Amino acid sequence: MGSDHYFTAAPASPENLRKIRVSLAGRELELTTAGGVFSPDRLDAGTAVLLANTPPVPPGGDLLDLGSGWGPVTISMALASPHATVWAVDVNERALDLVRRNAAALGLTNVNASLPDDVPAHVSFRTIRSNPPIRVGKNELHGLLERWIPRLDERSDAWLVVQRNLGADSLQRWIGATFHPGYSVFRTATGKGYRVLKVRKHGTPPTEPIALSEL
Repeated sequence: MGSDHYFTAAPASPENLRKIRVSLAGRELELTTAGGVFSPDRLDAGTAVLLANTPPVPPGGDLLDLGSGWGPVTISMALASPHATVWAVDVNERALDLVRRNAAALGLTNVNASLPDDVPAHVSFRTIRSNPPIRVGKNELHGLLERWIPRLDERSDAWLVVQRNLGADSLQRWIGATFHPGYSVFRTATGKGYRVLKVRKHGTPPTEPIALSEL
């Protein structure tokens, strides 16, 4: 990859298209990947943990895959919720082209692969799923989350997977301190050295706690 990173906007490295076989949304698929994007040869462990430890996506509305890469989370959501609109957002133009190729090959017409600035400002999301680019650095990562988490619909959730030894616990603390009040963050699963974090945007007025009857 040379000096390219998977978060490079226009990778200069050879495209080197290749086919890989993956299991997504209960289907065995052959998808196209390329050099200059994140994990081009396989479904990476973090994304696999995210997909295995999140609930079914909403059946409609706008859904966001933040940092889509070649599209495993996008494809999974689009297959599972054909009546929803799935936004695949990435800064890497090559990654977005791969998402479009893969969606077209599967006949998925409910996918929008877009640069961040091309997502209309009025769109809000019924869920966000993300294996965020931790290696861009803390300031860039925080700016990314500060931009997109507030675009959750009320009473909706963002699900993030973060490697434990790359700061998952400190990121959870930062989210809890930054998005307050009106949000909550919990660690919901661990696996293969990763944490899955759930960020909940509460409603207005906030949902009241459920009263439990005395036993």
